[in-house]
Amino acid sequence: FIQDAQEESIDTILEVADYKKNGNCRLLIVSGCLPQRYREELERELPEVDLFVGTADAPRMVALLEEKIAGSDLRQAVSEPSFLYDHTTPRVKSSPFYSTYIKIAEGCANHCSYCIIPRLRGTLRSRSIDSVAAEAQRLVSQGVAEINLIAQDITAYGVDRSDGANLPDLLRALTKIDELRWLRLLYAYPDGVSDELIDLVAGEEKICSYLDIPLQHIDDELLKQMNRRVSEQQVRELVARLRERIPDLTLRTSFIVGFPGETQEQFEKLLSFVEEGHFDRLGVFRYSREEGTAAAELPEQIPERVKKERYKRLMKAQARISFRKNRALVGRVEPVLVEGVSEETELLLRGRSVRQAPDVDGQVYITAGQAEVGDIVPLRITDSSEYDLIGEIVED
Repeated sequence: FIQDAQEESIDTILEVADYKKNGNCRLLIVSGCLPQRYREELERELPEVDLFVGTADAPRMVALLEEKIAGSDLRQAVSEPSFLYDHTTPRVKSSPFYSTYIKIAEGCANHCSYCIIPRLRGTLRSRSIDSVAAEAQRLVSQGVAEINLIAQDITAYGVDRSDGANLPDLLRALTKIDELRWLRLLYAYPDGVSDELIDLVAGEEKICSYLDIPLQHIDDELLKQMNRRVSEQQVRELVARLRERIPDLTLRTSFIVGFPGETQEQFEKLLSFVEEGHFDRLGVFRYSREEGTAAAELPEQIPERVKKERYKRLMKAQARISFRKNRALVGRVEPVLVEGVSEETELLLRGRSVRQAPDVDGQVYITAGQAEVGDIVPLRITDSSEYDLIGEIVED
């Protein structure tokens, strides 16, 4: 999927280059992961670009622009990733007023064999609890009802810090914010899901009973090749523990199909595991051979047609499970965050239940009742599909 992002980025750069050529753009600056990884290749292949800025150099952007405007011939500012934004860093909020993401750490120390992120983003750097809490407080005061915590691995939060900060302590600080309604956890590494964290999710009303725990595979040999620190037995024990201690948990995961050397037998094992019905939400990625990763050098690279076929089978299996799980919700009353008018018809409102994360999960279509955008209302589920729910607002 990183390859897809690269191609999309190049297309966008060339599109903006046309604006510059036509006199609609004075300088073309490219910033982020792409120049961080391919600084020399981009400088050689894209002469239209005036300046390439890496992930570590964003704080210098204004100074760099001033240099370019003054006539500097500098074409790249790409240093080793070390930048960590905090609550004082200017931020353009692109999400709706009622919901947002907060990144609690940058970089990653896991070094999964298929992943290029540590090279692009650097090693783990966690923000302080005070910094995250200050940003959250400011956003909530501006009308945010839902905060989604993200990092490359949120369960690693704090292990790099000398002050003893950890994810449970951060969550306890955030739940003290009065007007915050929903606090959601995304991208948890399985071996970091501690009993203390489980107890917090189970017992704290503001923390959504929703966990996103990418597992990537279930076969022990492939997990070892991926440099994942878990086994099939540990995964099964974790899932059982979560289901026992958080009975109403919505559990999301993701898997990779077509990893080098994945046999048909290993894929069928993964498919059977998914068909056991452990997961409410599931994402599937076709393995992408990323230059510079250990997995890229492995033999037995899988043909793309095989990856696509395995992807389709896994998603089809999960669609049946999702349909069944959604059908079981019919008749229940669930809290729903109202997001606006349906894109399909102005006669319906749309929103998300506490079981649905933004951008990756389904929606709720509201057929009766009145509410304002940003309200969290009780809604009785009256119908369902594979990924979406339909319901009516329960009036007081």
